[in-house]
Amino acid sequence: MKTKVKLLLMVFVVIFSVVLYGCSGDKNNVDNEQTPAADETPRTPRYGGSVVVGTLQDLDSLDPHKAVAAGTKEVLFNVFEGLVKPDESGELIPAVASDYTISEDGKVYTFTLRDNVVFHNGEKVTVADVIYSLNRYISLNKQMEPVLSNIIEVKEIDDKTIEISLNETDTELIGFLTIGIIPNEYDESATKPIGTGPFKFLSYTPMESFKVVRNEDYYLENTPYLDEVIFKVITNTDSVIMDLLSGSVDILAYLTSNQAKQLENDFNIEEGNMNLVQGLFLNNEVEPFNKKEVRQALYHGIDRQGILDMVADGKGEIIGSNMFPGFAKYYNKDLANLYEYNPEKAKTLLSDAGYPNGFTFTITVPSNYPYHVDTAQVIVEQLKQIGVDATIKQVEWATWLSDVYSARNYESTIIGLDAKLAPRDVLERYQSDASGNFVNYSSQEFDEVFEKATRTTDDSEKVAYYMELQELLANDAASIYLQDPSLLVAVNKELGGYTFYPVYVQDMSKVYYKE
Repeated sequence: MKTKVKLLLMVFVVIFSVVLYGCSGDKNNVDNEQTPAADETPRTPRYGGSVVVGTLQDLDSLDPHKAVAAGTKEVLFNVFEGLVKPDESGELIPAVASDYTISEDGKVYTFTLRDNVVFHNGEKVTVADVIYSLNRYISLNKQMEPVLSNIIEVKEIDDKTIEISLNETDTELIGFLTIGIIPNEYDESATKPIGTGPFKFLSYTPMESFKVVRNEDYYLENTPYLDEVIFKVITNTDSVIMDLLSGSVDILAYLTSNQAKQLENDFNIEEGNMNLVQGLFLNNEVEPFNKKEVRQALYHGIDRQGILDMVADGKGEIIGSNMFPGFAKYYNKDLANLYEYNPEKAKTLLSDAGYPNGFTFTITVPSNYPYHVDTAQVIVEQLKQIGVDATIKQVEWATWLSDVYSARNYESTIIGLDAKLAPRDVLERYQSDASGNFVNYSSQEFDEVFEKATRTTDDSEKVAYYMELQELLANDAASIYLQDPSLLVAVNKELGGYTFYPVYVQDMSKVYYKE
């Protein structure tokens, strides 16, 4: 027997809940346009126009099945769609699929395709396209995403229906099925991407820009508004303010609080949460971070509230493990206070671990993210109080991906980790043999509890297991978990419709110029 799943409900509501935090300003859909102040004249959306969106890193791939960086995926969101896709409230809404069912044992997912979806080349989407896309994504990513190895088969039931069979129960797989659907046997995605999204690919110039144009055949009527969107790559963060004030960029996310203050008179500054885990991530196999007492000492030697105050004017939410508040039901808020700021206790722990005079280490930070660089600078000053001398090494994003994330050739780093709409995706990287375990954390107990968490179909058990996993990471001080940062976005005052999501996307389909 199968249970019908309503796509307009919260993502598999019995196991997952996402809450959007800290939203203000003009972030609603057009149908929910905010009421203007008494001295403002109402301005309705108009169709047409071009918008330039600044992005702080180049795209690592145009192929939706090979893209790794969150900054790439948030851009490609406009070109590609999966069987389902997220909306701003954390729900999975119909995309290439019109609806789906999940068997009661959590081992069979059945999808019905929407009738009127066509690719950007004008060809109608078929079951063969979906099967090809899913199988291709699985083959390319199953080592990076272990959940995919649980898929036994993706098969055709009829010309509108596909079925995904699993070896073991997994009620969270749906959160991974937002992957882009591409044409069957299409092999030019790296240079000429073709999807089903609201915008079509126009051109890409490495380290300069990624351009898209309106998809006239998009299945949602009157969407999108804009004729063209240009994602401009800004690698020199010192030029951000100038680019915005000169009019060469209309929208830019990930502002620091100081940047936002400089722009607040000329732009609308929208505020949400990044919905990610920002941390000082430690390589657990490198001395002295292979000692738990040292990792715990750093925790006590870092004033996380002080970081928020210095870097973000107090905005953001302190966290205590590798989970952010957006995963409301699974988030263990009590862990935020596990390690209080206590320099004397930090010194004692260092002495007990054999480092009475402290030690030196390097924090590798991607230079294209000023927020992480600023955070590192505050940490460096704080750690001096416990005799630890940290040095910041700024690197380009491509270097961070290759040296830190892939090769694990580093001591510590500051970065933000995002996740798909499935709680397992936030914690999966800490499995001992996970390819994404760039911190080299290893715990048999963690591995065993994680297995239980992902296999149970009992909601209360799943919540309890995920809470326990967070406690294990916190008690081991697997890394220093800092905050879910506030997200500040500069938006041209002539624009409306900018929308925040509980995952990393820059949805330009809702953005419009005001009449």
